Amino acid sequence: MKYINLIIILTLIFINGCKKSINMEEQRIYIIERVGPAQVVQLYADGFEQLTIKEKIFAYYLYLAGLAGRDIAIDQHHRNALEIRNLFEQVYLYQSGIEKNTITKITEYLKLFWINNGFYDNLTSRKFVPNITFEEFKNACIIAQNNGANLSSPEENLIKKLNRLRKIIFDPNFEPQMTNKTPGLDWIKYSAVNFYDKNITYDEIEKWSKSGNEKNPLNSKIVKENGKLIEKIWRAGDKNIPEGMYSNYLKKVIYYLEQAIPYAANEHQAMTVRLLINFLKTGDLEDFRKFNINWVKDTANVDFILGFIEVYLDPRGQKAEWESSVFFTNLEQTKLMTNLAKYAQYFEDKAPWQDIYKKKIDKTPIANVINVIASTGGSGPISPIGINLPNEQSIREQYGSKSVLLHNIIEAYEKSTGLELVKEFAADEEEIQMQEKFGLIADNLHTAMHEVIGHGSGKVSDKLGDKDPSEFLPGYYNTLEETRADLVALWNAFDDKIIDIGYAKDKDEVRKIGETIYQQTIRAGFTQLRKIANSNQLEEDHMKNRQLIFNYILKNSNAIKIENRNGKTYFKIINYESMRETIGKLLGEVMRIKAEGDLKAAKELIDTYGLRVDTKLRDEVQERASKLNLPLYTGFVMPELEPVLDPVSKIIDVKIIYPLDLTKQMLKYSRFTHQIQG
Repeated sequence: MKYINLIIILTLIFINGCKKSINMEEQRIYIIERVGPAQVVQLYADGFEQLTIKEKIFAYYLYLAGLAGRDIAIDQHHRNALEIRNLFEQVYLYQSGIEKNTITKITEYLKLFWINNGFYDNLTSRKFVPNITFEEFKNACIIAQNNGANLSSPEENLIKKLNRLRKIIFDPNFEPQMTNKTPGLDWIKYSAVNFYDKNITYDEIEKWSKSGNEKNPLNSKIVKENGKLIEKIWRAGDKNIPEGMYSNYLKKVIYYLEQAIPYAANEHQAMTVRLLINFLKTGDLEDFRKFNINWVKDTANVDFILGFIEVYLDPRGQKAEWESSVFFTNLEQTKLMTNLAKYAQYFEDKAPWQDIYKKKIDKTPIANVINVIASTGGSGPISPIGINLPNEQSIREQYGSKSVLLHNIIEAYEKSTGLELVKEFAADEEEIQMQEKFGLIADNLHTAMHEVIGHGSGKVSDKLGDKDPSEFLPGYYNTLEETRADLVALWNAFDDKIIDIGYAKDKDEVRKIGETIYQQTIRAGFTQLRKIANSNQLEEDHMKNRQLIFNYILKNSNAIKIENRNGKTYFKIINYESMRETIGKLLGEVMRIKAEGDLKAAKELIDTYGLRVDTKLRDEVQERASKLNLPLYTGFVMPELEPVLDPVSKIIDVKIIYPLDLTKQMLKYSRFTHQIQG
C-alpha cells in the first residue's frame, strides 16, 4: 500500500556538514515549471555513483523494463488515452504555423496528461479538458498533418478521428470520472477506467465473479463477448500459454528483465527476477504469489517494484494498475526505519484491538529508506513517499512485508515546498512554531509507522478462510486499510519507545513530536479540500482516509475547538488525550471491520465520515488557499540512466543524467514505447 502526504511533505534528511556539499546543493534546480495545478520538480538520486558497476547495470535493465511497461498504465486509465496522447504529441512535434496561443494551451494540456498518465486528475479522479475549442484544435491538427504529423490511418481520416474523439477530449461531462464510487450509482457504468467493457453493469460482474468465474481479479480486463463475460488476462504468454492483453509490452519488459539477471546481487535476487518473468508470461496469480514470497525476503541493495500492484483505480478494488520503481538503499537513513521494525511486536501487542486479531511477528519486517532512480505508471511522475508491500494479507501474516520510505522523493518535496499553507491554516502561532521545529521528524515518523507497523500489523478472522479481506470489502477496502495504517501511527505517536528507536531524545520531545503529528493530521483533514475544485465528495482513498479521521474525531470527542476569527475557521486541539482515546476506539473498530470483512459496517463508516465534504468549509479553504498560489500536486522529472559502452558495445558503466525538462523526458519515453508497438 502507498502512503501519499498531500498537504505538507517534509523530510528526513541526512545533513552533510561539508560546506562544499551544501554549496552544491544550493546550486541545484528543483522547481522546473508550473503547469496549471501541478508543479514539476526534478528528482535527484544521490549515491547512484557509489553503487558497484554490477549494481548500476542491474538497475539500468530494470529501468528499461519499467519504461517498456509504462504505456500499460496509461491505457488502463482510459481506453482512448494512448490514442489521445499520440494525437497531442504529434501536434506538438509538428507545430510550425499553428497560432501561438493555441499551441501554448495544447502544450499545457499535454503536460498535465503526462503528469497524470492520462486526462483524469489524480486527486479528484475528474476529467480535465483542453482550454481551447474543438474547432481551434481541429485547425491545429490539420496544420500539423500538413507538416508531416501522423494523425490518420487508411481506415480513418483525420476529421473522422477527431469527431469520434470529440466528446472524450472536450466534453467534461462525458465520462467525467475515472473512478466513481458514489453510493447508489453503478460504479462500473459511471467509471471510465479501462478495466471493464462499458456495456457491463456492476451487479452483473459481482454475480459472475461470486459464481467463481473470475480467476484473475488482479490482472485482467472483463469484457462481454457473445453475451458472456470473459477475462482478458494481462500476460505475455509463451509456447504453452496463449498471448494475453498487453503481450507486446510485457514481452519487452521480460526481455529487459532477462538482461538484468546476470547482474543480480545474488542467486536469491536472480530467482526473484525469474519468478516475476514467469508470472508476466503466465498471468497465473499463484506465480505472482511465489514471486512476492521470494521478493519480500530479498535484502539486496538495489531493489525494484514492477508489475500490476495497486488497486486504487478500480471501483471494485480488484484490478491493479501497472507500476515500476527502481531504487537503492540509503544506508545512512535506514537505521531509524530498521530500529522501528525491531519493535513491531511491541506495538502489535499494544494495539487497541481484540487479541484475536493480533499476530505473532516471527520475523522482523524489512524496513528501508531508499533513493528512487526512476518510477513509471502508478509511481510516476506522481510519486508516493512510502510503500508497504506485498498487499496480499496472507503473505503479510505468514512471510512479512517490506516497507520503504522514499528519501529523495521526500527531499525533493521539501526543497520545493514552503510553510505558507501551515501559516494560513494553523490554529495559532504556537502550532506554526511546532511545525517549524518538529514538523520534519513528525511527518517522517508518521509515514514510517504508517508503513512498518500500520500496514504490517494485525491478522484477519479465521471466518474468512483463505480469502483476502479485500474480497469481502469491494470498493471500501483501500480506504479502510489506509485509515487503519494512519490510525496505528497516531495511536503510537506518544509512545516513549520512540526514544529507543531514535526519533526523540527524551519524553518531552516525544510529547512535542506527538502533538505535531496530531496537528498535522487535523490540518490535513480539511486543507486537502483545496484540491478538489467544486466536487462535493472525495474519490481518492488517501483523501477519504484523512477526512474520515478528521470528521470522526470532530464529531465523537471534545478534543477539537472550532474557532471563527475574522471570517476564517480554525481547528485547535485542546485535549490530546481525548483525541488519542477516540483514535483508539476508531482503530479498534476499523481493525474489526477488516478482520471480519464486515462490508455493511465499512460502508456506514466510510460513507458517513469519509465521502461527502462540507461544501461551505471547502469553499472557504479554497478561497484562502487561492491567495497563496500553491500547486495542488507535484509531478517529477525522473533521473535517466545511460550506458557507457566499450569499443565492442559491452556495457562497462552506467551514467545518471538529470534532464530538467518534462517535455524532453516524456517525448523520449513515448519514442521508446512506440518502438515496442512496432
